[in-house]
Amino acid sequence: MSYKSDIEIAREAKKRPIQEIGAKLGIDSDHLLPYGHDKAKVSQEFIQSVQGNDNGKLILVTAINPTPAGEGKTTTTVGLGDGLNKIGKKATICIREASLGPCFGMKGGAAGGGYAQVVPMEEMNLHFTGDFHAITSAHNLLTAMIDNHIYWGNELEIDERRITWRRVMDMNDRALRDTVISLGGVANGFARQTGFDITVASEVMAILCLARDLEDLQKRLGDIIVAYTRDRKAIYARDIGADGAMTVLLKDAMQPNIVQTLENNPAFVHGGPFANIAHGCNSVIATTTALKISDYVVTEAGFGADLGAEKFMNIKCRKAGLSPDVVVLVATVRAMKMNGGVAKKDLDEENVAAVADGCPNLARHIGNLKAFGVPVVVAINHFVTDTDAEVTAIRDAAAAEGAEAILCRHWELGSEGTVELATRVAEIADAGVSQFAPLYRDDKSLFEKIDIIAKRIYRADEVLADQKIRDQLRLWEDAGYGHLPVCMAKTQYSFSTDPTLRGAPTGHSVPIREVRLAAGAGFIVVICGEIMTMPGLPRKPAALEIGLNETGEVEGLF
Repeated sequence: MSYKSDIEIAREAKKRPIQEIGAKLGIDSDHLLPYGHDKAKVSQEFIQSVQGNDNGKLILVTAINPTPAGEGKTTTTVGLGDGLNKIGKKATICIREASLGPCFGMKGGAAGGGYAQVVPMEEMNLHFTGDFHAITSAHNLLTAMIDNHIYWGNELEIDERRITWRRVMDMNDRALRDTVISLGGVANGFARQTGFDITVASEVMAILCLARDLEDLQKRLGDIIVAYTRDRKAIYARDIGADGAMTVLLKDAMQPNIVQTLENNPAFVHGGPFANIAHGCNSVIATTTALKISDYVVTEAGFGADLGAEKFMNIKCRKAGLSPDVVVLVATVRAMKMNGGVAKKDLDEENVAAVADGCPNLARHIGNLKAFGVPVVVAINHFVTDTDAEVTAIRDAAAAEGAEAILCRHWELGSEGTVELATRVAEIADAGVSQFAPLYRDDKSLFEKIDIIAKRIYRADEVLADQKIRDQLRLWEDAGYGHLPVCMAKTQYSFSTDPTLRGAPTGHSVPIREVRLAAGAGFIVVICGEIMTMPGLPRKPAALEIGLNETGEVEGLF
């Protein structure tokens, strides 16, 4: 049986004018800033007007560790949102925007798949409403102003060896990880070593996704530490005088984007920090607004639950005062087989034993999520090659951990394929059984927070950090930053820092290579193992297959 591609399905979508989608949530057309006919931004005025409303129920969608077999977390998020609307619930989806890096690299787009997609798919996976470009520009404006300040006399006495603010771009480019700038003589400034990160790792991205409004945004931007003097005094973005202009560049980007699913249900798509090198959640302003105007909000956190969900709970919920009512953990038969040792080329063959061997990964994620006091439902994202026996093996593994597992066919059937999941998730959310609490208290030391995540989430034996890193953490505590949560930058493919170690490993160590203070965002970034904040393109990047066909349509984007 042949199936249409995601892009073919998206092109056939019967989209409604975005004003009709906004009206479903009570957003008057006067409060929508249209970007064409099928996408718009929601005004700050409207957002402020609904703050007195009660909150709806918050549903988090996360997943097992990603494998080349595919898990379909965004697809399930969209399918569940459509399913809730199908059973008569007023539900809104909240997901992240796509980065150009993975779109042209290897991951592909971030709009779902099959008949559980958000549209317009092509625009969402490319430039969308320009939010990422605004973030890139605001970040690099600050960088330019730092170098310009030094060039014109360095009144703040910045130590050029201690400039911590790098440049960013929204593309994978390993050649830019470490660079030397200002070569060419006196007219070009003072030569120094620096580098680039990908835009989704920028602290400006994190700030935009955690800020409550424009006033909070500017304060956080001003709080960014960009450098230090020779006597280790911190230099902030507000000292450079960049926070006002940066806020101007981000003014429109702060407004959440509203689009629609294939079934014409509302979706907020806003912000896009990666979960392996940043905090992995869509914007607080989008989520909190959706909660004020919906009965149910379905949101996702990036990559596996050891990364995205952990950061959603420990960072986003802590900062925004959110409390999830239920978590949906996405798994596939094929991914369980890969965790059980099956090669990708053999995934179409029934192998119940391999499914069972791979299920410890699922079981650990269930246990980790329950440690936050939140009920868990497993969504088995169906593939046509799955057999009943293989599905039963996952159900049994979930039941052994005290969780239900529900087969979902949203990729093939849209909302029809998630009615059972939507019904059960709504029942659990309405029951009010969640007793959510973050994994650690604010008053724990920074190293203790790292140690708790490493041992309780990754199940490591120890954290390896040299004296320089430990001393740096203590200096930040002495400077008043000890209350901040930690944001672990780690491979998404394993509970460990070794991307090849699948399943549920124990007995491993978590080596810390570097720590960074994101004072504006309000967390400490802990870079572990070989993870890079500027990814590289694979040997055969997806860009090789992307182009325009004879009718001018985009081909190869997925």
